[in-house]
Amino acid sequence: MRIRIGSELTFEFPQPTPVIALLAVHFSRASDLETPDLLMVSPSVPVEGYRDGYGNWCSRFLAPAGLVSLRTQAIIRDAGRWDSEEADMFAGQTMVHELPAETLQFLLGSRYCETDLLSETAWKLFGHQPLGWARVQAIVDFVHAHLTFGYEHSRPTRTAWEAFNERRGVCRDFAHLALAFCRCLNIPARYCTGYVSDIGLPPPYAPQDFAAWIEVFLAGRWHMFDPRNNSPRVGRVLVARGRDAADVPLTLTFGPGELKRFVVTTEEVAGAATQAGASFA
Repeated sequence: MRIRIGSELTFEFPQPTPVIALLAVHFSRASDLETPDLLMVSPSVPVEGYRDGYGNWCSRFLAPAGLVSLRTQAIIRDAGRWDSEEADMFAGQTMVHELPAETLQFLLGSRYCETDLLSETAWKLFGHQPLGWARVQAIVDFVHAHLTFGYEHSRPTRTAWEAFNERRGVCRDFAHLALAFCRCLNIPARYCTGYVSDIGLPPPYAPQDFAAWIEVFLAGRWHMFDPRNNSPRVGRVLVARGRDAADVPLTLTFGPGELKRFVVTTEEVAGAATQAGASFA
């Protein structure tokens, strides 16, 4: 399967403003790209790339005053498997003293995941569930049912504790609440952002957007769960991972600016790749 992915964000800045963007496909999927998904900035300015502490590819530049557009586009090859085909419902929980050292940071509270406030609730709700996959799935089922999704509920400062009490939010809020519950129960969990398609699903389709989901460490490896959708999808493409959304904002601006346009594309492309490279026609 070939999937066209891309994004376009247009900002208006009152003055020259430094910007960091995390819009490139994660390095773990880089070999699936038919061409690099380079960030294009208009008006053209120098762009410097670097990797952050989690291995995500970041692009930094100085945006001029006025309207500035950020654009990415690529075609990525995908196996076309549903998320459920990767599930391991027998995956057990690794005890804390046996966890790899690099996973331990994903047990801790973070900017949007207040484990100290949610710990007692987490043990009351899920402490009776079997360890491992079943416990994580119980958390995801609860979060999916407990929160009401709606873009009108979006608030960039909402935390997991606030989402739990307000019972509403967008995909990042679903992810943060599930992350916090997992960490309270000694299950390493990290935040993921990227593309999630409607390929294979019946219409009508909602406007495309970047999505948030989680990965949890069970039985020696990371497993994907999606609290927002809680149903299998095809063509999930990772962009970045971190402790929570504070680590992986799509854009980070060091000054005032207004988002004027935001478009995300993820759609299946018919045909095979050419020998010389991808066709974007």
